[in-house]
Amino acid sequence: MEPFVSCYKGNLGAGVDEVGRGPLAGDVVAAAVILDPGNPIDGLNDSKKLTEKRRLYLFDLIKEQALSYCIARASVAEIDSINILQASLLAMQRAVDGLSVTPEHVWVDGNKIPRWEYSAEAVVKGDSRVAAISAASILAKVTRDAEMVAFDKIYPGYGFAGHKGYPTKVHMAALAKLGVSDIHRRSFAPVKQQLEQLTIF
Repeated sequence: MEPFVSCYKGNLGAGVDEVGRGPLAGDVVAAAVILDPGNPIDGLNDSKKLTEKRRLYLFDLIKEQALSYCIARASVAEIDSINILQASLLAMQRAVDGLSVTPEHVWVDGNKIPRWEYSAEAVVKGDSRVAAISAASILAKVTRDAEMVAFDKIYPGYGFAGHKGYPTKVHMAALAKLGVSDIHRRSFAPVKQQLEQLTIF
């Protein structure tokens, strides 16, 4: 992969990323981070490429050393109302808007930029190429994973602690057996099909 060379050369650039576009349940969570150039953090990478132990360690370090960070979300109801892509962009916008330091530039993971007034660049695979996006991906993933583990106790039997809401075989079997929970995304095809079967019978 080619190294990313940004058009922005200052010290107040924010990275933003979201986690949770693919799951059938739970909010989509986004984070924005402005790193401190004078206090770099070693080992930042795409959160999916790190062990859970490493993510948890970096999660605390990022919150401690970043110039500013914000974790935001779009709810299941919003996902079902405006679709997952728009909800993801909304969550990212909320994360950047929530920063205590206004960024001069924003690096957005992926190929789409939310509708906002910030100077910004979309960076494909940015969570592996831009340190601030890597940091944002870690904050978002650790936050969302913890929420899904908590939901596993509230909605037992679905296996949320293990699959985090993604459509695994275990999740699909539980969905067929237990039906649709309050945190399932009703606009997603497997959940929608389950609801349609209930109305048939």
